[in-house]
Amino acid sequence: MARPLSSVERSIQGRNTWLREEERKAIESRGEMGRMEFWLRVTRSQIAKDVKAGREDVLTGFTSVCRLFKLAVDKRAQGDARLWNHLMQYAKQVLDQHGPRH
Repeated sequence: MARPLSSVERSIQGRNTWLREEERKAIESRGEMGRMEFWLRVTRSQIAKDVKAGREDVLTGFTSVCRLFKLAVDKRAQGDARLWNHLMQYAKQVLDQHGPRH
């Protein structure tokens, strides 16, 4: 028999359920554009909370991720999809291991 979840585990489980449900609603209403907009809103909110908590390095981190994404998109548009493919492969691995369970 499994032990009952702790309050922290229940909170994480509830948050993950909320994220999955909101993502599903965004996809239903606007497709992949809706999914992207949902994750941008969630990320922007988290960045604001981190900055308020004194963790301003989140700004540098987000900027670096955006610059990397733009570089990968630009390289792919120029006919070299290697960086894009590596980035997507890495993102999938990290999300599979650490992301909310679907």
